[in-house]
Amino acid sequence: MGTATLGVLAGIIAIISLFATIFGTIYLSRREKMAMIERGMDPRSYKPQPAPYQNLKWGLLLVGAGFGLFLAFLLDRTVFAGADRYDDQNAAIYFALIAIFGGLGLILSYRIEKKELYNNDKG
Repeated sequence: MGTATLGVLAGIIAIISLFATIFGTIYLSRREKMAMIERGMDPRSYKPQPAPYQNLKWGLLLVGAGFGLFLAFLLDRTVFAGADRYDDQNAAIYFALIAIFGGLGLILSYRIEKKELYNNDKG
């Protein structure tokens, strides 16, 4: 297959994917509204539940992932630096530390939410 054929194929696949995404979103939204009507609910008065700690969760996740990426960079350039400083042998440490510190950020978010809910129920 030539490069031009692959470009045309990628364009066709992108257009079909975009159409399927839009169609699926509209279809599922209307199906949800129909299910609400069948259960006797008014879809216009439905408002999603607030998520008060959503920003905290995302913030701690991104801070943790950023800290993990920064620590991986420092370790890669100092501790694990070999004869060839710019080889890609230490690429796994980036993914591992992003996942570890991102997970620690989510755990910290959970602990803060749990403590706040416990204090509100108790007092």
